[in-house]
Amino acid sequence: MNTTQQLPRSRPDNAEKRLKELGIHLPTPPEPFGIYVESVRTGNLLFLTGMLPTEGHEAKFVGRVGAELDVEAGHAAARLAAINGLAVVRQHLGSLDRVKRFVRLGVSVATSGNFRDHPRVADGASELLQDVFGKDKNPCRLVYGVASLPLGCTVALEMIFEVE
Repeated sequence: MNTTQQLPRSRPDNAEKRLKELGIHLPTPPEPFGIYVESVRTGNLLFLTGMLPTEGHEAKFVGRVGAELDVEAGHAAARLAAINGLAVVRQHLGSLDRVKRFVRLGVSVATSGNFRDHPRVADGASELLQDVFGKDKNPCRLVYGVASLPLGCTVALEMIFEVE
């Protein structure tokens, strides 16, 4: 009987180190597609609005999950939208290490009318954010399907953070 227990890989102490360990390079934060700002801070809360799966000023994932796209594409779209959200947080705060708690994640998923697997799509964002901030900072989450989203995107994320 092998009594040697393999210890879990050690994790860095902060979000910036985790990001580097994961090999994720944040892009230039997305520019608004209308008359609004990407983030607003009030007190110790930072609100991000409508994070889309874009690269540059173009939608990377277009279509509805369950129609033009499958769950895996939706999952990847949610992950990319979360990466864009992290880029906005870093730009606003100067460092992801200033995030005390990830409070809420709202995920809108463009779907066909009979699609039922919204949580698996949203997990693309949740898994990435948990990897960066740690399980102890997981937010509450709301996921729902919609008929369409800006630019024809597959997902849009609303994010709220408690910050230093």
